Amino acid sequence: MSSLADHARLTDFDIRIQLDLERSLSIMRSQKQQVLDTYKYPVLTLLNEITIDIFMHFMPIYPLCPPLTGLYSPSLSTQICRQWREIALATPALWRAISLSDSSIPFEQQDNVVKMWLSRSWSYPLSLDFDEDSIDRMHAVEAMTALLPHCARWEYLNLRLSVSRLRMIQGPTPLLRHLDLWLVDNDLILTMVEFQAPLLRTAVLNDVTLQNLTLPWAQLTSLTLRRVYPCECVPVLQHTSSLIHCELGLVGDDDHTDIFPDIAFPSLQSLTLTGSSRVGHLPTLTLPTLHNLRIPESMLAPSCIDTLASFLAKSHCQLQELCVVNRVSVPEDSYRAALPLVKISFHSQALSVRFAINSLSSFGRLMAMLGRICLFMSIETTLLFCVDATT
Repeated sequence: MSSLADHARLTDFDIRIQLDLERSLSIMRSQKQQVLDTYKYPVLTLLNEITIDIFMHFMPIYPLCPPLTGLYSPSLSTQICRQWREIALATPALWRAISLSDSSIPFEQQDNVVKMWLSRSWSYPLSLDFDEDSIDRMHAVEAMTALLPHCARWEYLNLRLSVSRLRMIQGPTPLLRHLDLWLVDNDLILTMVEFQAPLLRTAVLNDVTLQNLTLPWAQLTSLTLRRVYPCECVPVLQHTSSLIHCELGLVGDDDHTDIFPDIAFPSLQSLTLTGSSRVGHLPTLTLPTLHNLRIPESMLAPSCIDTLASFLAKSHCQLQELCVVNRVSVPEDSYRAALPLVKISFHSQALSVRFAINSLSSFGRLMAMLGRICLFMSIETTLLFCVDATT
């Protein structure tokens, strides 16, 4: 009987110890929560304007587009605490740069997020990045249908579309300032679409786009044409008298040996010629305000130095910088001796690499993020601290 009584007493002690411990822990947890409830985290005492500024600096600089999800998405600021969520949802500038070009995210998820951001951006101007090749073709129409009702807010566009999708764009684009449009010629019927864009100043276009799109050429100050024949771009260049910057990616073959007619650009300050064309176009241009020239040596042949001298004499320009690409035949010192007052550089370009700078490319986002790495480190520490405090 004694052993049974001792066992009962020990069991009773265990129960009482457990109850006392749970009661004490409950009291201490309650006291801890009371202290936490009265504590103001320093980051939450900031003025809303400062918090918004932190949010804005945490993302790529507009018009570059942040990712729809992940660390650098504005959606992160809605997941930390109630106060930050309210601030983020009341800040339309956080949601106005939108990319539909992430093939790693299912289209249904992208579509839901994009529609949400379009709503949260209120009436703010938009920066849009849409690559039709990054999603299922059957969803391309659905994606365009979501974006088209907001065309009056389009400010920066980076689009890669089929010609058939271009036909869907109707109505004016009164805020459009920058257009980067790469059309894929998968439609036998050409469509001429005219953009009503009174503020448009910068355009980046390919050959198929030139065949299907009319822009207010005379008001452009920057124009980049990719993979075009001279015969395709001359009709456009003859109407771009306001250009300050121009880049022409020219192609040519035995069937396209035509060169430019005489064209004058009274305001052009920088000119870049690239591509596979070996026909000399520089002598046909008159550029009295040109400061910077980048050109393959093949486009200066056969008499490279004479071609440059003739061009400069004809244009009466004060050239400041010259970059000769893929120099082969003329020694570097010969260029410098012929143009002693010009800063001359040489570049070898084995491959032509296309970077979509908007907003919107991963390269552009990376460069913007690297520029803020120190700020990011401090903010990430704050985010982790707040997440830990709210769990």
